[in-house]
Amino acid sequence: MHYDVVIAGGGNAALCAAIEAQQQGARVVVLEAAPPPMRGGNSRHVRNVRIAHDAAMGTLTGPYPAAEFLEDLMRVTDGITDPVLADLTITRSAELWDFFESHGVRFQPSLGGTLSLGRTNAFFLGGGKALVNALYRKAAQLGVDIYTETEVTGLDIDNGFFCGAHVRRNGSSGLVRGRTFIAAAGGFEANLDWLTEAWGDAARNFLIRGTPYNRGAVLWLLLNKGVQTVGDPKQCHAVAIDGRAPKFDGGIVTRLDCVPFGIVVNEAGDRFYDEGEDFWPKRYAIWGRLVAAQPNQIGHVLIDAKSLDLFMPSVFPPECADSIEELAVKIGLPPDKLRATVDAFNAACAPGDFDHTVHDGCRTHGLTPEKTHWARPLDTPPYYGYTLRPGITFTYLGVKVTPEARMVMADGTPAANMFAAGEIMAGNVLGKGYIAGIGMTIGSVFGRQAGEGAAHVART
Repeated sequence: MHYDVVIAGGGNAALCAAIEAQQQGARVVVLEAAPPPMRGGNSRHVRNVRIAHDAAMGTLTGPYPAAEFLEDLMRVTDGITDPVLADLTITRSAELWDFFESHGVRFQPSLGGTLSLGRTNAFFLGGGKALVNALYRKAAQLGVDIYTETEVTGLDIDNGFFCGAHVRRNGSSGLVRGRTFIAAAGGFEANLDWLTEAWGDAARNFLIRGTPYNRGAVLWLLLNKGVQTVGDPKQCHAVAIDGRAPKFDGGIVTRLDCVPFGIVVNEAGDRFYDEGEDFWPKRYAIWGRLVAAQPNQIGHVLIDAKSLDLFMPSVFPPECADSIEELAVKIGLPPDKLRATVDAFNAACAPGDFDHTVHDGCRTHGLTPEKTHWARPLDTPPYYGYTLRPGITFTYLGVKVTPEARMVMADGTPAANMFAAGEIMAGNVLGKGYIAGIGMTIGSVFGRQAGEGAAHVART
């Protein structure tokens, strides 16, 4: 099998690359490890994409200038990002609405609850599954060859020059040759052994929100062929999710959005971070790492009846009780200690006008840690509790790329004909932290960059 562009992976980044390359006259193949019902990687679970725009448009309720987007990114990453690639991501994000719509993707008004993203993020009608289906349909219409249940087991690379990919499908092995190669096969979050190397035994208690097929096989092959690494293996997009979620593939619906409206405690019944630090879309991604640092990687969030309708409803119903002590028993906490923690919190809440849509003045005084916004006493039964565990979405260790999405070799030279897009290179932009929807932004922008670049190289 001979192609102009060989793409490993079958999610949004891979499909954006395939569409761009095929439209430029290249002959393209997509190699997706998952079976058809699970094709699409973590893109199956997405809700939205963050895009820069200068005025309200479509379902977006107001402007989101590139400068504000960059400020948000710099805040969550603490400046740990490649500034050139970050600027490229944000600048080209402005093209994504038109790109997706032209290929059959449709948008809907933003969801309610605590997401507060109606101005900044475009929500996909039908969610990630509809997005993936639309892009697969478009790629097939253009003539892209698509093979599911096809695992890349080896790469023939000579001094940064790709020659072919060894694959296994239906029990048989083969070689797919290509003029260029695009790696868009995700991170290694489903590889618990690799996670354990970075995190220690705590990783065994992590839940994996995304696909079980992102085991890092293509990433491992590339790193062993001399491609330069980027990112910290311990950095990842990790959120606090419902502790009852499945080990793999629970998806975005397992996230809990109630944290800003209550308190979070560990197994000892102690609070350990400011639940009201900022709006949830800007801070929700820190909570996976916070819970991961607690004993046995477990946390618990408590709210009362006043807050039950302020956030996206959970997939699994919370535990419910008429007293704090009764709730403590139900969720496995020491009743006396939890009672004391709640009493101390309630006493520290200063009077204020509660408003979950702004940084309100409801805060605590005299606590460690303080709660800086949306602090109201937990005093209205019934009381509700959820158990939290770290939910890993994707890892940031990946391959270094140029602005053209070309991989960089260990000696600093760009690879001759190898490109990367999506989670496998997201660590170039996300040195740490996360902001809602930016994973899709990176995958879409660099998928298009990679497709354009690979098609150009294949023609020359």
